[in-house]
Amino acid sequence: MLDAFDLAILRIVQRDNKLPQRTIAEAVNLSTAAVQRRIAAMEAAGVITRNVAIVDPDAVRLAITAIVEVHLRDERAATVDEAKALFRAEPEVQQCYYTTGGTSFVLIIVTPDMRAYDALTRRLFSENDCVERFRTLVALDRVKADTAIVIP
Repeated sequence: MLDAFDLAILRIVQRDNKLPQRTIAEAVNLSTAAVQRRIAAMEAAGVITRNVAIVDPDAVRLAITAIVEVHLRDERAATVDEAKALFRAEPEVQQCYYTTGGTSFVLIIVTPDMRAYDALTRRLFSENDCVERFRTLVALDRVKADTAIVIP
């Protein structure tokens, strides 16, 4: 169970995980040692799943961001599990959601150019017997891309 202190710490570290723990401690009115213990406990419990750097795709020449709707041939567990494993293993698939409402999966894919995107779609979708069809929406502008969630 997360208490009010844990939630306050999470609000801070999901915005800037490199803040010194003493700064976090001051902001939430705890000792630095208490903040350190709480962060370690949340990591051990899987509340904090990773600590990463967020890279600007433009800075590393990743020009294409595509939102892809994937429709599987069927929704049997084996088919879905196979698709999940395939999408999870692909580095260009930045995000993958198994969804309801007629679309099996929604993927966010980032590639350097359309040639790379085309090669990826052939491998993941066109040549995949599990996939019935897919639809691509290419992002024209990254209006908002955030990793933070609203913590009540």
